[in-house]
Amino acid sequence: MLSWAIAAVAVLICAALMMNLWRLIIGPSVQDRILALDTMYINSIALIVLYGIHTGTSMYFEAALMIAMLGFVSTSALCKYLLRGDIIE
Repeated sequence: MLSWAIAAVAVLICAALMMNLWRLIIGPSVQDRILALDTMYINSIALIVLYGIHTGTSMYFEAALMIAMLGFVSTSALCKYLLRGDIIE
């Protein structure tokens, strides 16, 4: 039952990633594209954690944590760049 649920959730998360990719390409503004990229980070983290649950190894959880940290820093840097025009003052 758990393997069926993991497969179903993986398909749904992949569908969400495709919708985020569509918003990233077609987004009407830069802010929409940044939000789509941030949501893609979150969905990719969910896929990696799901694969880690499926295989039963903890290595994937550490990789998901690294991606989460990079996603937060890159989103913050992009938002600061949009607000001020430069990242480092």
